[in-house]
Amino acid sequence: MTQTAVTPSTTTTSTTLSGLRSLYLIRVAFSLVWVALVTATSASLVSTDKPTVAAAVLLVVYPLWDAIATLVERRMAGTTGSSDRVGTVNMALGLAAAAGMIIAVFSTIGTALLVFGIWALLSGAVQLVVAIRRRRTVGAQWPMLISGGLSVLAGANFAAMSSSATSSLSTLAGYSAFGAFWFLVSAIALSIRRENR
Repeated sequence: MTQTAVTPSTTTTSTTLSGLRSLYLIRVAFSLVWVALVTATSASLVSTDKPTVAAAVLLVVYPLWDAIATLVERRMAGTTGSSDRVGTVNMALGLAAAAGMIIAVFSTIGTALLVFGIWALLSGAVQLVVAIRRRRTVGAQWPMLISGGLSVLAGANFAAMSSSATSSLSTLAGYSAFGAFWFLVSAIALSIRRENR
């Protein structure tokens, strides 16, 4: 039986793939729980008035969780230099969106939808940059490219919908569900790549 020598770089890459896969699965679980909570409270998410307390908590937690997940992802991927700056920008966007959402939830649902839309657009653009840069070192980034592109489009759509009198925060559940799907696809793609190494 032939043994393949495992070099430090192979071990590091394998550890990175495994860590990212686990993080993506955690993100899937978080998104699905978030979708379930949004769906359960959907009656309180459709109004021109201020969001309810439940809606406010859900809206603040989502970008805050994204900032935390980005921090964990940066540590797992061991990013440095310009990639590290992109991760820092994404974390800052998540924290700014959470802070903006704290202010927006005291306004109207349309304002909250606008803040969420701007964040989704910008974080999607950052995700595209990270996925493009990570293609060479980690590979299996095509699901993240698709997800980032869809986030940009969804964010622009949410921002456009925010001025409508019938704007609804329940539409954000679809955004999170699609995010969960693409993180699941990414986890599977990383598993396949790890097995083929």
